[in-house]
Amino acid sequence: MLFEQAGQFILDKLDTELPDTLYYHNLAHTEDVYTAAGRLGRIENISDIEMKLLLTAACYHDAGYLHTIIEHERESCRIAKEHLPRFGFNELEIDQICGMIMATRLPQTPHSKLQELLADADLDYLGREDFFEIGDKIFHELGMSNWNEWNKIQLKFLEQHRYFTQTALNLRGPKKQENIGKVKALLQ
Repeated sequence: MLFEQAGQFILDKLDTELPDTLYYHNLAHTEDVYTAAGRLGRIENISDIEMKLLLTAACYHDAGYLHTIIEHERESCRIAKEHLPRFGFNELEIDQICGMIMATRLPQTPHSKLQELLADADLDYLGREDFFEIGDKIFHELGMSNWNEWNKIQLKFLEQHRYFTQTALNLRGPKKQENIGKVKALLQ
């Protein structure tokens, strides 16, 4: 499996072909998820092959945005199925990668450890210092204009979201709770 080449292939496409109006679902987000997935995978002590599959899924998880916003996870899987075989990925590996990609669909419903890791990596920012900075990007990408409405949406999303791995709970849970408090304060 040519794991690094497969990742670089899609990262290059995201860098050059994504619309400029994707302020959040862009190359920077994919790189952020890749970094978070690697961190979570290392702490959770997954195997080398599992790490390669997880990081490949991180690279491809939003590739569907190259063609569509609606059902982009399905399109991401289609792109993975189209391109990964030439990098030596077999059908079982591609199915695992697609399972991880689909686990990022909201509401998240992971069914394996690797799916939990990618789901947690995709929303890692909810429990970080840059939560509001990233939220601003999503606000603009959605074409919203009312900050109060946005904060209501954010609060509901934060309160309904949960991290699946103990590592994400430990690393991001406390700051996520702090971010919930900050959004509540903005709504008062």
